[in-house]
Amino acid sequence: MEKIFGRTNGLKPSEKRRLANLYNRRVGANRLLSAELARTLAALSEELEKPISLLFDRGGRVIRVAVGDAKELPMPEAALVETRLCGYRVLHTHLAKGGLSRPDLSLLFLHRLDAMAALEVEQGLPGKLHLALLSPPKAIEEDWQIFPARPYHEYLEWDLAAAVAALEEELSRQARVLDLRDGSGERAVLVGVDQGQGVQAEVDLAELAELARTAGAVVAHQELVFRPSLDPRYAVGRGKVEELVSQAYHQNAGTLIFGLELSAAQARELESLTGLKVLDRTQLILDIFAQHARTPEAKVQVELAQLKYLLPRLVGKGKDLSRLGGGIGTRGPGETKLEVDRRRLQDRIAELTRKLEAMATRRQETRRQRERSGLPIVAVVGYTNAGKTTLMQALAKKGEPGENKLFATLRPLTRRGFLPGLGEVLYTDTVGFIRHMPSDLLEAFRATLEELHDADVLLHVLDASQEGALERYRVVEALLAELGVEARRILVLSKADRADGYDLEFLKERLGGLPVSATQGQGLSELKAALAEALLTQGVRPAAWASFPAAQPEAPGLRRFETP
Repeated sequence: MEKIFGRTNGLKPSEKRRLANLYNRRVGANRLLSAELARTLAALSEELEKPISLLFDRGGRVIRVAVGDAKELPMPEAALVETRLCGYRVLHTHLAKGGLSRPDLSLLFLHRLDAMAALEVEQGLPGKLHLALLSPPKAIEEDWQIFPARPYHEYLEWDLAAAVAALEEELSRQARVLDLRDGSGERAVLVGVDQGQGVQAEVDLAELAELARTAGAVVAHQELVFRPSLDPRYAVGRGKVEELVSQAYHQNAGTLIFGLELSAAQARELESLTGLKVLDRTQLILDIFAQHARTPEAKVQVELAQLKYLLPRLVGKGKDLSRLGGGIGTRGPGETKLEVDRRRLQDRIAELTRKLEAMATRRQETRRQRERSGLPIVAVVGYTNAGKTTLMQALAKKGEPGENKLFATLRPLTRRGFLPGLGEVLYTDTVGFIRHMPSDLLEAFRATLEELHDADVLLHVLDASQEGALERYRVVEALLAELGVEARRILVLSKADRADGYDLEFLKERLGGLPVSATQGQGLSELKAALAEALLTQGVRPAAWASFPAAQPEAPGLRRFETP
């Protein structure tokens, strides 16, 4: 017998069989209901004194039967296609007079149903039919359009398939217009949460938008939600989530991105309620790292961080994935798919950890070789997209040009350079930092960041043209303190040519630092002089040929000698 959902307590076996027989009913693919089905539903509802809800697919087949309101119907899981409806429609009975309820309309909208219909029952006979469909995305009405209530027989010949086809055509047309306007890509609605941070929350939302664009998403809508305490189930509350789904519908977006780390339960509830892909800030950052990982070491580090993030979120649903252990009354088939998946993840994490340890050992040997060379090391650190790679290219006169992207550099890049009055030095670029750096990611990259401990001087690169530069400075310094890095710092106020004069003076007054524009060459000579002075103060001895830039070690046959 087919399963009956909803409020089935107290039903007799014969009543359950009659309900199960509804699975054998079928209406035309382009019809809402048939006269026979309407009479059967009305009689059953009157007898049970409970509403009955049916879920149909596009072929007119009944795929779910529930006792209770439409919300009792479990919706099949289906991938969202922004230009399509979900392909299911609901027909349920009302034992009292009245139109569609707010939960009915919310269900219609949140699941993008083809149609939501309610049949009034009057003394065991079908009465008026209430009908609602989604509105076109740019319609002036609400998110749904409610048709006039009419006797059910007037809707028997109504062409549902034509109405659904017209709405989907409008959805496709709107999608094409948005693609032409904003460019193709995965469209996303961004959700920032202000828990009392004020202006910083706005800065964080702007940073989330930049992260989304770097990941390849098209930012369709941004919204900052003031929420002093998070809702344990939906983070920002069910009402606000429904508003966000409305924005996603009108903007043809299939993804919700939250600017905080969601718990596993919150992510599941949000996806279940909205039918959209739900990401949090940590997943977004991990995705960007995965896109930019090119070397074997970077790929291992990113995969390790992703698996550690996924492991506690690997959960099952229902009894099919329950664990059957040993002992009387609990013997069973052993591990279920959930447990097998969890064990495989743990095995993979252990394997990647071993690989990373082996890579860390090789990296230590490389660092020892550099130390034996006697060349001073200058490490370039800073917030992501602060201009570190571009500055290093300008200082070393070689290397790849920087990109205007977040986390464009994931592996340490070492280049030789020359400082007047000192000689050769090694410049090392590192992965950029970010506010609320995911702990799993920081742990995975810890071996790489150990390069900073061997540096004689740190160049802290701060983008002076960006709003919130002071907070970014504090974030980097806090992470360096967490990593135990104590090397001497030189602050570089990068992108000085694009910075507002007042902001530049404010940063110089508060933090000190040297204004530099790597692309324009502004301030580079002053920076090199400051670097040479800092290294000399650290006890680095100048090379004998250091005052002759033309005579660098790259010249054939030239060897380096240090002054006694």
